[in-house]
Amino acid sequence: MSLKLYGITTCGTVKKARAWLDSRGAAYQWSDLREEPPTRAQIDGWMAIFGAKAMRNTSGGAYRALGPEKAEWSDAQWAEAFAADPMLLKRPILERDGAPVQVGFRGTDAEFEARLLG
Repeated sequence: MSLKLYGITTCGTVKKARAWLDSRGAAYQWSDLREEPPTRAQIDGWMAIFGAKAMRNTSGGAYRALGPEKAEWSDAQWAEAFAADPMLLKRPILERDGAPVQVGFRGTDAEFEARLLG
């Protein structure tokens, strides 16, 4: 089993996810979204699983800086926006064995255990 965690080092939720994985001795590959922005193909794959709404980082400055028209954007427009500015993506995004399994880090320990380590 392999895990990959996408995020940014300064994000509190990413820190929480990394601490959770570290406390369980889980090995994972780290990818900083600022240094290695995801490809459009990756974004499309994530969106196919999670949907555009779940992937929006609505608490970030990049999201707030978008105009009111964002409320009417299609999934394709969101995919373009995510590709242009990965800070619009909710973090962390986790993949298990190459498949997206988690966006954000809300849930119970049991849910995380099953989804990420099970």
